[in-house]
Amino acid sequence: MTTSTHTPHTDHDHQHGDGCGHVAVPHADHIDYVHDGHLHRTHEDHVDECEPTGHAIHEGHDHRHHADCGHVAIPHGDHVDYVHDGHRHAQHEDHWDDH
Repeated sequence: MTTSTHTPHTDHDHQHGDGCGHVAVPHADHIDYVHDGHLHRTHEDHVDECEPTGHAIHEGHDHRHHADCGHVAIPHGDHVDYVHDGHRHAQHEDHWDDH
């Protein structure tokens, strides 16, 4: 499984939470919020970027995500992640990665 780095998002005045207008994505023991093409999480008195480090293949994932597959699609950098089974999947070459 990938881990996330602790990278504070500086100059972030917006308060993420219920009803803030950003897509909420369950991620391990916290909630990420999609904002400006990346993911933020509230951490103590600041907001962190919550991006995966490393490369974790989601083994045995036969479902093919696409625009009409029924899973929440999240623009993420140069690709789209799909929320599935409590985490994000991203297509990578001939497989799906866990994000």
